[in-house]
Amino acid sequence: MTRLAVVTGGGTGIGRAIAERMASDGDRVVIVGRRADVLDEAAKEINAQVGADRVFTWPADVTSVADVTALADGLPDHVDVLVHNAGGSVTVDDESLAGTARRWIETYRLNVVSAVLLTEALLPRLTRPGGRIVAVSSVASLKGAGSYGAAKAAVNNWVTDLAGQLAPEGITVNAVAPGFVPETGFWDSRRTDALIADRVSKTPVGRPGTPAEIAALVAHLASAEAGFTTGQVVGIHGGMVLARL
Repeated sequence: MTRLAVVTGGGTGIGRAIAERMASDGDRVVIVGRRADVLDEAAKEINAQVGADRVFTWPADVTSVADVTALADGLPDHVDVLVHNAGGSVTVDDESLAGTARRWIETYRLNVVSAVLLTEALLPRLTRPGGRIVAVSSVASLKGAGSYGAAKAAVNNWVTDLAGQLAPEGITVNAVAPGFVPETGFWDSRRTDALIADRVSKTPVGRPGTPAEIAALVAHLASAEAGFTTGQVVGIHGGMVLARL
C-alpha cells in the first residue's frame, strides 16, 4: 500500500532531498513551505525524475495556526509519515534587549512551535500502528550554538517526550542531528571557501555531509524496518560528537 508522507521545508535542501528519496521509494509526498513557486519547481523536477506524479505541494507557514489548520483539513484522512524539516536560525540586527528577545522567541517559534503545531493537528490522522514522525534537529543541539542550538535541543526533548506517549499506539518519533551540510538554504548567505574549510576542519571524517545522506537516514527511520527505534536523536555529522547515547 502506498504511504502518504508530509515533509515541511520540502522545497529546498534537506527537505527536498527527503521528498525526492521518499518519492523514489514509492511514497506519495506532500511538500510544505512558504514559497509556492519553490515548491512547484521542486515537485515538477522530482516527479520528472521518478517518472510519476508522487510529489504534491501545499504552501503554508507552519508557525501559523490558521495555515496549519487549513493544511490538516486539506489532507487525506490518513497520514503515514510526518517529517519536520522546517526551521533555521533568525538574525535580528538589533543589539538591544528587545532585539535579543525577538531573536530567541522567533528562533524557538520557527524550530519548535512549527513542529508541535503540525504534529498536534495531524496526530488523529497518523497511522496506528506504523506511523512515523521524524524531526530534523542539528548537531548544534548537542554542542551548543546560542538560540539556534537551544531551540534544536528543545526539539530533541520534545521528540523524547512524544515518543513515550505514542509508543503504545505503534507510532515512532525520532530526530536526526545533521552536522555541516553546506548545500542547504541555511548556509546560502555564508557559504564561502573559508567557511567550508573551517567547518570541515572540525569534522573528523574530513568532509561535509550531503542532503542525500540525511535523506537516507530519514527514510530509514520512516520505514517499517525502524519500528523498534523510537525516542532517539541520531547524529549524522561526521563524528563531531562521539560516543553519545
